[in-house]
Amino acid sequence: MPFTFQEGNKTSSIANWSIVALVIYTMALPASSMDVLYHSQITVLNGTVVSFQCTFTSCYKMDVNKFAMNWTYQENFNATEEMFMTYKKGMVPLRTEQFGDRVQFVGNLDKNDLSITLSDVQLSDEGIYHCYVRNPPDRILGHGETKLFVVTELPPPRDSTIAVAIGASVGGALALLILSMVVVKCVRHHKKQELISDEQKIEEEGKLDPEGGTEDGTKQL
Repeated sequence: MPFTFQEGNKTSSIANWSIVALVIYTMALPASSMDVLYHSQITVLNGTVVSFQCTFTSCYKMDVNKFAMNWTYQENFNATEEMFMTYKKGMVPLRTEQFGDRVQFVGNLDKNDLSITLSDVQLSDEGIYHCYVRNPPDRILGHGETKLFVVTELPPPRDSTIAVAIGASVGGALALLILSMVVVKCVRHHKKQELISDEQKIEEEGKLDPEGGTEDGTKQL
């Protein structure tokens, strides 16, 4: 199972398999104009800082008056989600009993980056973290879901030089692949919108055609 181990502010990817799995999952989905990138699973050392990635791609620029997003925490899949960060013309952390003031926004809205950090991680912080994104006029609701595991000691040391080198190469190639996919999706999306507009225009012209209606002004069947 792919996972990322984080120690303090440093993140070490196990051969970047989480990224590979994410791209394969994204390619298998039906074409849409929004995709969300995130880590599906993270293991972190108790008492350190964990980073939750959430970045999205969309064919539309962000409109601060329409854009919406929420970060929520869920203890398990049967529990109720609790919102701890939202967007109100800017990222606003919500002080909760669970996290207090330990959550910080570290992303960049100009780059569609909604990432956050959680400091002084506790065993009770284990659970599922959700990132929801809505960017009108895009009708797709973006959703990222990261499962957090907290450990009390580090795993045995291992030489990950080769894995990191391979992961970096694969990650670069996949980044170009994702970019190409987004461009293709956006082009198809806009063409579809143009076809819909043309059909609506033709339909309206038909309604206005005096030869296509009866004496009472209704269209003949």
